[in-house]
Amino acid sequence: MDQTLFFILLIALCSVSECFLHQYHFINENKAWTEAQRYCREKYTDLATVDDMNDMNELNKSVNDGSVQYVWIGLQKTGRDEWYWSSGEPALYLNWATGEPEGRDYCAMMLNGEWHDLPCNYNQHFICNNNAELILIKENLTWSEALRYCRQNHVDLVLVHSEEMQHEVMNVVKRASTAAVWLGLHNYCIMNMWLWLSGEMVCYQNWAPGNGTTPENCSLEKRKGAVQSGGDQRWISLPESHKLNFICSRY
Repeated sequence: MDQTLFFILLIALCSVSECFLHQYHFINENKAWTEAQRYCREKYTDLATVDDMNDMNELNKSVNDGSVQYVWIGLQKTGRDEWYWSSGEPALYLNWATGEPEGRDYCAMMLNGEWHDLPCNYNQHFICNNNAELILIKENLTWSEALRYCRQNHVDLVLVHSEEMQHEVMNVVKRASTAAVWLGLHNYCIMNMWLWLSGEMVCYQNWAPGNGTTPENCSLEKRKGAVQSGGDQRWISLPESHKLNFICSRY
């Protein structure tokens, strides 16, 4: 296939692919917002985060109890009219009801698919989301060995398709015993492009300076992607024979 055509096709696939999917879990217990947050972080990933309309539709489906009206989501006001998700990410997608937020309260709940601000100490049901569970393996293996381990014992080496997933990875790699940790990222030498193991193009990128953006020399050894375990935890390109810790995903 012509290289230019192939590159255009990959960009098109990247633009239409859904890079991240939350799994929502309705919790049939009444808790204040901070208690709900603590519960979700202990048993899942966090209180529900909503990135777009697709997430919003899935969130609505998760509330399977018709008698429940109000449910906490992971949205809170941390500054003057600045709303952030419990994960620390700014809220870029919003679905406020007409006239909301009123401005006097600091936590958000959902009612009939629309959001309202409410005092954080109210007790009500809530929704957790579960991102891909990440497992740091503190064994020093080559990239191919790490890939084989993850596929035999879990699902795969981790794929980082969004800034939110990068934050999940950053929380995990702090405990690594090597300076970098393998990701499910490899250089496709024929096209000199970086791809995820799923075959998807790298839409979201977090490369360290001098990595990932210049042509790789594959003549001696293939290059694979890793994330630094210290510093600002950016991605780096390394020969696949390096032995590092690695991160597996459970689904």
